[in-house]
Amino acid sequence: MEPSSDKYMRLETLLLPLETHSSLSVRFALSFCFRDDDVIAVTYPKSGTIWMQEILPLVLNGGDLTPIHTIPNWDRVPWLEEKRLELVVNQLLPPRALVTHFTYNIMPPSFHTSRAKVIYVMRNPLDAVVSSYYFHQMAEFLDDPGSFDEFIDRFLEGRVMFGKWTDHVKSWRHTKLGDRIMYITYEEMVQDLPAAIRRISTFLGRRLSEETIQKIAEHCSFNAMKANTMSNFSLVPKQFMDNDKSSFLRKGKSGDWKNHFSAEQLARFSSVICKDLGDEILSLPYELNQLEHRGNENESQ
Repeated sequence: MEPSSDKYMRLETLLLPLETHSSLSVRFALSFCFRDDDVIAVTYPKSGTIWMQEILPLVLNGGDLTPIHTIPNWDRVPWLEEKRLELVVNQLLPPRALVTHFTYNIMPPSFHTSRAKVIYVMRNPLDAVVSSYYFHQMAEFLDDPGSFDEFIDRFLEGRVMFGKWTDHVKSWRHTKLGDRIMYITYEEMVQDLPAAIRRISTFLGRRLSEETIQKIAEHCSFNAMKANTMSNFSLVPKQFMDNDKSSFLRKGKSGDWKNHFSAEQLARFSSVICKDLGDEILSLPYELNQLEHRGNENESQ
């Protein structure tokens, strides 16, 4: 099943939802003027974007909770490529925090000539595809995902918003950004959020007290975000996101893929991901080659 042409636009190999993107918003993004003190979190969809929209303002402002309680997350840390940026960019106080799903090769020229810092958040693709599947069920502006088995194939082939997970990861693993980029995983953040915030604050040159770090972690916990109307997307009208079908902030855990993948699906998924990554698999924190082996073992039992 091909993605619906009336719901997406194409930017090179990427599919962008028309509800939140337009030719004008993409043009604005590609000509955006980055400043040296800007910070941008980069993610593949469903890999921790909303979490970073919560964390970054608090790290940058020293733990002042005002923005996360008064400004919707899509305006407090806007997407580079979405329609909202042009509307709110002049309201962003320095240092500005942004997020993007762009691959590295699409970033605007000013990004490369600036000293803007990047935090790349990566999530186990097994969990990313599960999260994306449920998001497609509740987001009325996206295609019907079909069955989970069908959606796995769409994900692996890149027939989903922002293309293939492997292309996205590879593009950001091989940059010329040097000390401008920091890599962190969704799983690290789940396992020890204060430690992740400590790393982020150090990378951004913020000297936060342990008390402030703990406060930020508490207010950026899954339960706190799920209860915060400025962060849980409950302000979005039902015709765009139907929370009755699935909550936008669903579980906030790692490893939920184990409740969804059959042995055959796991073997198929891991095999394709490993093949697409090639030697890159050796530098990733997920032992997908072992997952593939486990899937084959389970299948033969």
